[in-house]
Amino acid sequence: MGKLYLGFDAGTQSVKVAVYDAGWKCIASCSKPTTLGYPNPGWVQMDPNEYFNNTVECMKQCAREIRSKGYDPADVAAIMGDGVICGITGIDEDGNAVTPYVNYLDSRTREDAEAINAKGLDIWGRETGNPEANCMFPALFARWFLKNSEAFRSRGVKFVHNAPYVLMHLAGLKGRDAFIDWGAMSGWGLGYRVMDKQWSDEQLRILGIDRKYMPRILKPWDIVGGLSPECAAATGFAEGTPVCAGAGDTMQSMLGCGVFEPGQGVDVAGTCAMFCVATDGIVPELSRPGSGLIFNSGSLPDTYFYWGYIRTGGLALRWFKDSVALKNDDPKYYTHLSEMASEVPAGCNGVLFLPYLTGGMGDEDEASGCFLNLTLDDNQGVMWRSVLEAIGYDYMEITDTYRAAGVPLRRLTVTEGGSRDSLWNQIKADMLASDVVRYRTAGGAVVTDCVFAALAAGDVKAVRPALEKTITKDAEYAPNPENTKLYRKLLEKKKQLVKTDMKAAFHTLRQMKKFD
Repeated sequence: MGKLYLGFDAGTQSVKVAVYDAGWKCIASCSKPTTLGYPNPGWVQMDPNEYFNNTVECMKQCAREIRSKGYDPADVAAIMGDGVICGITGIDEDGNAVTPYVNYLDSRTREDAEAINAKGLDIWGRETGNPEANCMFPALFARWFLKNSEAFRSRGVKFVHNAPYVLMHLAGLKGRDAFIDWGAMSGWGLGYRVMDKQWSDEQLRILGIDRKYMPRILKPWDIVGGLSPECAAATGFAEGTPVCAGAGDTMQSMLGCGVFEPGQGVDVAGTCAMFCVATDGIVPELSRPGSGLIFNSGSLPDTYFYWGYIRTGGLALRWFKDSVALKNDDPKYYTHLSEMASEVPAGCNGVLFLPYLTGGMGDEDEASGCFLNLTLDDNQGVMWRSVLEAIGYDYMEITDTYRAAGVPLRRLTVTEGGSRDSLWNQIKADMLASDVVRYRTAGGAVVTDCVFAALAAGDVKAVRPALEKTITKDAEYAPNPENTKLYRKLLEKKKQLVKTDMKAAFHTLRQMKKFD
């Protein structure tokens, strides 16, 4: 019945696996949630083996599904996956994890980042486009493991991201075979030369990270091996099916929603709400200290982008549904919340949520999550809209930075799970004074992975023409000028609260967290 391609997205909240045919129709899909652990205040860590086990189980379900539809799992021509760009684990000689998987939600390296930035070195911005260390950078997690993990110091041989960890295990590879693609490499934040797509010996020396711990750098579509006999038996797919090197989730999501040219913007509405703009290289105005933006290399050659973020953007939505509304077993409750919130006027009658559930950043590093201005008249609908607007206020500040650097951002594409919410999209259009476009394929990363798998298999000659066949506009949202004016006034009030009025209160609240 023709060739098939398998892709997976190893995200923060779940693993998603899907099989597409050569016409880019989804034949089978499956997802399984992941588990986040919070062993200490500010720490967030996961089990890398859960990523692998979830992937295997989802592949097994997909194999069953395609058989039921008359397809043969042996027709899968290649396997490709993507994962979180800011997160690593340490592995031993057998390729097994000897540390937890720590990602961008974790703040244990905050003091280390401050110490690095106090040195005022310019090599970071010059070689990576990122002028400052950030506590969510894998480079700092590696430093932490080297200082604090006896297991890694005694048995560790490499650091790897979560998608390569899964791909290595699917192919039965050892620690010495560890790899990373040239886009996800830039997720390290520091330690590499972004334009050369190589590790930087000088930066690694300054960071105190031995080059021997760094994985080899590959192209996303490079084939690293074949599906092992053990994984073939466990998943139902054919032994020897080519396994690709993988890519970063943000890079794949951008391509999957049609961001191919410099100046185009996309909101990757996942766990970490990320507001990305494609460029043709480092833009000095955006790579200055204090901009709050991160610079990365894309999956394709000569592609680059900046992104601003709210670390707990999408996670704040899940937190509210699961922990406040107590609907952790009802994924459809998001729809009910937005239906209630649609009856609430823009600005929530002054109710404000601060989404800093894992702490603030920069000058607001002591900020914490909280609701402000609630009264007895307010309900879940008001609180939900205030959570959505809170992420939007941070997006407004990021948008102002882009526009000040000459990026007009009159049109914004939304992708991933949050893009399905029409109210959320309209709020973004109003707050950002920009048209918001949603495409039919909301989870663009996985279908992009499958296109890359086809490239690796030699079945397509170029990624862009193939992806353009998958992109169909689903909806468009135009800004309401009156709401835009209101949000601009409210943003100034919110900035005054967070940056000035509440700094002492945040400091006191931080001290209260330390009491026994």
